[in-house]
Amino acid sequence: MPGITLRISGQPDADLTRRAVARITSVTCTLLDKKPQQTVAMVQYIPQDQWFIAGKSLVEHGKNSFRLEVTITDETCTKWQKAEYQEAAFAALSDVIGNVHPHSNVHVIDCRASAYGYGGVTQEHRYQHQAQPSAAPA
Repeated sequence: MPGITLRISGQPDADLTRRAVARITSVTCTLLDKKPQQTVAMVQYIPQDQWFIAGKSLVEHGKNSFRLEVTITDETCTKWQKAEYQEAAFAALSDVIGNVHPHSNVHVIDCRASAYGYGGVTQEHRYQHQAQPSAAPA
C-alpha cells in the first residue's frame, strides 16, 4: 500500500498531474512490487518563486523541480529495490516534468507495519491475520 506524495514546481496543470501520477504509480508498483489498486497518490504544486535550492528560487535557477515521497511498509523492499527505484523514479519524473534541477529528490519512507495501514487496519494486523501458506512437504 504505497502512499505517494508528489510536489511539483509551477502552477497546477491537470494534464501534467495525470501523466506524472500514471508514470510514478507504474514505476512504484513495478519496482517496489506493490499493487496499483492499493496505491494512493496526491499531487501538490508549489510556485517556482516559493521553491528554493541553495538559497535561490527556481525562477532564478531557470529550472523546474519535484519532491517525491513514497511511504511503504518497512521490510517489504530491499535496499537494491529502493536504489533501483530512486534512479527510475528520478528519470521518469524528469522526463514528464522536463528541465528539472538536479537537486530534485525522491524519498522512500519505511513505516513500521504497526504504525501504517488503511481502512482503519494496520499492515501488521493484515500480516498477522492473512492465510498462511501450507508447509511444503519435507
